[in-house]
Amino acid sequence: MKKKIFLLILPFFCVALNLKAQKIGYIDTEYITSKMPEYQTAQAEIEKLTTKWIKEVSDKNDEVAKLERNFRAEEILLTEEMKQQRQRTIIEKEKEAKDLQNKIFGINGELLKKKQDIMKPVLDEVAKAVEKIARAKKLDFLFDKSSDGIAMLYTNPIHDYTDYVMEELGISPDQIKDKEREENEAKTSEDNKGSDATEKPKSNRKNTTPKKE
Repeated sequence: MKKKIFLLILPFFCVALNLKAQKIGYIDTEYITSKMPEYQTAQAEIEKLTTKWIKEVSDKNDEVAKLERNFRAEEILLTEEMKQQRQRTIIEKEKEAKDLQNKIFGINGELLKKKQDIMKPVLDEVAKAVEKIARAKKLDFLFDKSSDGIAMLYTNPIHDYTDYVMEELGISPDQIKDKEREENEAKTSEDNKGSDATEKPKSNRKNTTPKKE
């Protein structure tokens, strides 16, 4: 019985020994990209494009809504043939609006393709930096802390290589941390001032109630 248990445990023991010999690290790509000027520029471009396309789709829907309002207002004055023509026009415009929306915002739509095109140079730059750091630090595995596909319940900071990747990209982690600390201190100071201002002032009026003799 003991021999069977040993044979069952042996593969897991070997895997554990193998993993122990390998060097593992992690980074936070979401944090890294948020500090990259190139990423912020790309995000602004995507937002601008998204706003433009939303307006185009909205204009199409507004056109349909206007045709429907006009039809309802004039329906009583139209002949049967004219009604059918108006209804066909409305149906065609509705289809155009839906087709445009699917073309831009649908699965594999223009927006997704444009996002991939705009973000590719930025992500390629990060990937090169990641590979360089992984090789320099002789890592066997490098995980992404911000990825939805990996649940990291605990991370030891000694295995965090985020700062190394940022330095490789020309971003100073120390400067960013100092700036964030200053912003937090300034925010805390403002919150404290606001809290003090909302406190009720103590009354300086003396108690004039006469003492009982």
